[in-house]
Amino acid sequence: MKFTEEHEWLIAEDDVVTVGITAHAAEQLGDIVFVELPEIGTEVAKDDEIVVIESVKAASDILAPLDGEVVEVNEALADEPGKVNEDPTGAGWFFKLKVSDMSPMDDYMDEAGYNKFIG
Repeated sequence: MKFTEEHEWLIAEDDVVTVGITAHAAEQLGDIVFVELPEIGTEVAKDDEIVVIESVKAASDILAPLDGEVVEVNEALADEPGKVNEDPTGAGWFFKLKVSDMSPMDDYMDEAGYNKFIG
């Protein structure tokens, strides 16, 4: 698992990367009440706004961590956005991105680095 400075986590399986937000981010946002996910087939560039999250505290944008194509979204979040709070690094994932160039993954933090970053 890799982590971004925007509090996203990434898990790569071959050329597909699953993306969600960290427990730290979910905690900071408070109770999440709405998640707007991208359409399957959407092409994104790194740092494009790709997901909108609304919580009782604020609205936040999630940025694409890599260039790629959205190949799957977590449809369960439409009816149960609270899954992001309950299980942010599991059932609360947002989308899967098919990536042609995985090398930028090397620039992201490992768990120890992320824990130091938020420490």
